[in-house]
Amino acid sequence: MDAPFFRAARRVGIVGTLVWALALVAGCTGSPSSADAERTTRQAAVPAAEDLQRDYMKVIADVLPSVVQIQGRNDLGSGVVYDGRGHIITNAHVVAQDRTFSVTTANSEDVLTAELVFSYPQQDLAVIRLDRVPKGLRAAAFADSSRVAVGQIVLAMGSPLGLSSSVTQGIVSATGRTVTESGGNGGTGATIANMVQTSAAINPGNSGGALANLDGQVIGIPTLAALDPQLGGSAAPGIGFAIPASMVRTVADQIIRDGRVTDSGRAALGITGRTVVDAQYRPVGVAVVEVTSGGAADRAGIEPGDVITGLGDEEITTITSLSEALAGDRPGDRTTVTFTRNGDERTVNVTLGEQ
Repeated sequence: MDAPFFRAARRVGIVGTLVWALALVAGCTGSPSSADAERTTRQAAVPAAEDLQRDYMKVIADVLPSVVQIQGRNDLGSGVVYDGRGHIITNAHVVAQDRTFSVTTANSEDVLTAELVFSYPQQDLAVIRLDRVPKGLRAAAFADSSRVAVGQIVLAMGSPLGLSSSVTQGIVSATGRTVTESGGNGGTGATIANMVQTSAAINPGNSGGALANLDGQVIGIPTLAALDPQLGGSAAPGIGFAIPASMVRTVADQIIRDGRVTDSGRAALGITGRTVVDAQYRPVGVAVVEVTSGGAADRAGIEPGDVITGLGDEEITTITSLSEALAGDRPGDRTTVTFTRNGDERTVNVTLGEQ
């Protein structure tokens, strides 16, 4: 009666022994160790790193010849060759009040002369033109701004601190930023919408240069770095901004064709104003100093002396906040303006004009 049970148990024991033996054999000869896996991973990473390095070097070879150094009377910056006729796009704050410039290309030590075509401070862009087009001058290729995405690898090229043909790398950190530049004497400069934020280092002298993707296309013109009040107003590491390629092309094409910007695409309220503060010196609105005849504010019944406190859903406390709110709108857009007159709050509908 006990024999069948014994035989069954014995068969199980033999099978278990065989499985254990096979496991030992497999462990000795066929299973890769952790060291082997790490070695394989490292070997696979080497070609990937080499491919990325080749991509970087190709972008630099393609784009850097189109990036120039611009020297004015007092300011030094960068520029990007826009076409084969010697037009160069740069920042308005690079050209400042100058009319003539010394230009050095990346592939030559010859100093060329250029003249200002037109400066458009509202978008911090300007076009200059070389008096003589050197042999081999290469125009840059500009990307479609709508395809720029957060996380893309980018290279910033220019002349930071006068070090011509310098390159830094980073990623696109954000898109669609509205940024107000600092102006002279503690004032504010241009308010620019749809800026590209990047972690690539943007230093003094990079302004007007190229921010390029790995396809060798310029996605923007580096313009400024964020300032950190906790660092005494010095540049915040890894936070730079570039004017998107679409706006660069729009402005440059108009300047080259018409000698000026004829269609800014920027909304305007049609006032001159100043920031108002309360007894504790806190900003509380924008006092209307002057109203442009026939402008958006004039048509809506806004008068000098009114204090604007809101635009659409945005609270307005300073001139800068008003500029930033308008930067997100287009000419012809309808919105509301909230303001106080003689202590009474009012809200009117406004159809925005063009700057």
